[in-house]
Amino acid sequence: MSTKVAVVTGSNKGIGLAIVRALCQQHYHGDVYLTARDSGRGDEAVKSLAADGLTAKFHQLDINDEKSIVSAAAFFKKTYGGVDVLINNAGIAFKGADPAPFPVQAEVTLKTNYFATRDMLTHFLPLIKSGGRVVNVSSFVGARTLNKCSADLQQRFRSDDISEEELTGLMEQFVDLAKKGEHEKGGWANTAYGTSKTGLTVLSMIHARRLTKERPHDGILVNACCPGWVRTDMAGPTAPKSPEEGAMTPVFLALLPAGATDPHGRFVSDKEVQPW
Repeated sequence: MSTKVAVVTGSNKGIGLAIVRALCQQHYHGDVYLTARDSGRGDEAVKSLAADGLTAKFHQLDINDEKSIVSAAAFFKKTYGGVDVLINNAGIAFKGADPAPFPVQAEVTLKTNYFATRDMLTHFLPLIKSGGRVVNVSSFVGARTLNKCSADLQQRFRSDDISEEELTGLMEQFVDLAKKGEHEKGGWANTAYGTSKTGLTVLSMIHARRLTKERPHDGILVNACCPGWVRTDMAGPTAPKSPEEGAMTPVFLALLPAGATDPHGRFVSDKEVQPW
């Protein structure tokens, strides 16, 4: 039987590193891969885990570079025959005081949090083995943001028949309107980060429905989750949760037992399914 493998994107620090640490501590029965854009930082993170007696492996992966994604996908297919656990943790957020104009924030934020993560899923979903688990780290801000959108947008984002193509078109529409300063007039909320996470959560639900239809006997579970407001470089030092606490729900979803059927296609926070 081939060795199992778990892959965590953006995991050289913060919540991602805490997820890798927790998988190692909970004796994940396989290899755990810490990935990062910068190989030096990734290797240092692996060494920091080793100093605590934990064994993780490193593979370079920049989700904003599709060639990097393709290369990583080829490596995991050749080495392991696929992937058992994929946790899409990599993401960005502009700080409140950042002087970058909103159109720039919209384009840059959605490029990573939605479009690049979608590229990851495009290349890695076909590699997910039977019984696999896919966890997309989203945010409760996405749900709050959706509630501030127009009734028409809310209806589409909550519909069971929205396609990946339609969703991606809506994400592109937001960026285009933001560049013109017309996103609020178009029914969108005034938050790039929130919109990106709305998109990621809905994308998770679309993929869950697709896998249920196309691979009904494989038992793959796909979910989006909120780690909470966590003390990281991105969220700042005043957040109430530690990275270890933020890792709890992603790791819970990654380690759902064999044969589990739920949650699947859900938005989960504090290990509980949340309304969407």
